[in-house]
Amino acid sequence: MLKRTAFCLLAVLMIFGTALAGEKEMKVGFVYVSPVGDTGWSYSHDQGRKAIEALDGVRTFYVEAVREGPDSERVILNMARKKYDLIFATSFGYMDSMLKVSKQFPKAVFMHCSGFKTSENMGNYFGRMYQARYLSGMVAGAMTKTNILGYVAAFPIPEVIRGINAFALGAQSVNPDAKVRVVWTKTWYDPATEKEAAKSLLDVNADVIAQHQDSPGPQEAAQEKGVYSIGYNADMSSFAPKSHLVAPIWNWAPFYKEMVEQVRTGTWKTGACWDGLEKGIVDLSPMSDMVPGAVQERVLAKKAEIAEGKFRPFTGPVRDQDGNEKIPAGRAATDPELLGMDWFVAGVIGTTK
Repeated sequence: MLKRTAFCLLAVLMIFGTALAGEKEMKVGFVYVSPVGDTGWSYSHDQGRKAIEALDGVRTFYVEAVREGPDSERVILNMARKKYDLIFATSFGYMDSMLKVSKQFPKAVFMHCSGFKTSENMGNYFGRMYQARYLSGMVAGAMTKTNILGYVAAFPIPEVIRGINAFALGAQSVNPDAKVRVVWTKTWYDPATEKEAAKSLLDVNADVIAQHQDSPGPQEAAQEKGVYSIGYNADMSSFAPKSHLVAPIWNWAPFYKEMVEQVRTGTWKTGACWDGLEKGIVDLSPMSDMVPGAVQERVLAKKAEIAEGKFRPFTGPVRDQDGNEKIPAGRAATDPELLGMDWFVAGVIGTTK
């Protein structure tokens, strides 16, 4: 009887082990434009990667600080050749490289962040960060004394221009006299360059520094000058606790989990994903105690309106720098208009070149 029981138990274990062996481990790759320790863009994506790494049957891999262009094609191609099931490329400049590789490996799924091109097995994704930018602009507009807000910006592409405009509109909604001065660095992650850019804005009397950069350099410059700052990507308050007011932040974990599940179940389809506050992909970090309670209440009320679809930041009338009406009164900008935005709203000082 004992021998028979042992035999049955062994058989069950063998069957169970065979079943486990038959389950293919899912391999998911990530390509980052900056170091994961930047506490910025790549850091926020890597937090999402860690969330899916914790899932059963999933292994993740990443390569950090990959330059846009040919170098990114090499990295993506290497992942595809190693039969990764799902590959995320997390920078705008990776788009053409990923598109090229996707056509060579039709069995893999490719997802490109912040671009606009797709193929049968490549989709794109982003978040409506302009919603959180608008809210952070409200904070900046309420806190400025000089009415000059500095903005350290990466590259003049629609994603960045859209964010600057939303920030300006948010600031003007609480302070019509607020102006936004823009300096381009033409970098995503260069702490020294980004800090110097912030200093140039401080020299023209900006007393709140915002950014679309990966490093905390602008935050540090603001604190050294004794003025306020608005972070980006993640809560950067630890780098400038005496200056940091709030930050528009990313939460990629829910989205990455959803993509893994779709690929696993064979339900994934190509297309463009562009969710916002309503899905929690974009959000605001906690506001500093330096922000008055009345301002915080106003910002949080507007956040709820946006999340519920009751308010859209780019609702007309909206005029450009030259006074031309770009969005008429009573109408909200369409997604194509937002995705192709290449002009600054009135009150922004700078060029889109």
